[in-house]
Amino acid sequence: MMLSFDSLALFFFSSIALGLAPGPDNIFVLTQSALYGRMAGLLVTLGLCTGLIVHTMAVAFGVAVIFQTSELAFSALKVIGAAYLLYLAWGAWKAGASPLPQEGAQNQPNALSYKKLYLRGIVMNLTNPKVAIFFLAFLPQFADPAQGSIPVQMFLLGLLFIVASLLVFSAIAWGAGVLGQKLRRSSRWQQIMNRTASLIFIALAIRLATTER
Repeated sequence: MMLSFDSLALFFFSSIALGLAPGPDNIFVLTQSALYGRMAGLLVTLGLCTGLIVHTMAVAFGVAVIFQTSELAFSALKVIGAAYLLYLAWGAWKAGASPLPQEGAQNQPNALSYKKLYLRGIVMNLTNPKVAIFFLAFLPQFADPAQGSIPVQMFLLGLLFIVASLLVFSAIAWGAGVLGQKLRRSSRWQQIMNRTASLIFIALAIRLATTER
């Protein structure tokens, strides 16, 4: 036995709506796409979705409960995440204007490698304890013990959530990348985007550091 089509459809469209709601992950995709192009945003998106795979496994095997019940574990991950965002903020603030890189080019002075962009998405997702707790609270609402193995249902729901996030974040990356490419033609706008991204990272760091379980 497995979850009904109606339940899966409701979960999927709920996940789409949640992906569209302003939050750290989609704002992060937007800023990276505007700064470095569509490919950068797509790679960050893949990194974020990889992080969601880890969260799905954690919920399925009960590990995420630790972050809901342990203040120390929650606080430690929160501090790591905030520190990483401040590191990104510093890098964006001190970045100067550079020649407009070709889409997907990796040999430009300020271009980030595909690996770094992908890892940036993973770290951003995994160091946000709210994601683990959100998964722990959201996924079980759609599980039904009468329909079979709960861990299997968790994996299925997590996969659907990842697909929904991939669709939403890819659309954000594409749109922000197109706009960013036009703005990056001006060195003045490049600097404005870098400084704006830095302030956004700082705001996200403060939000993460002050969040409560």
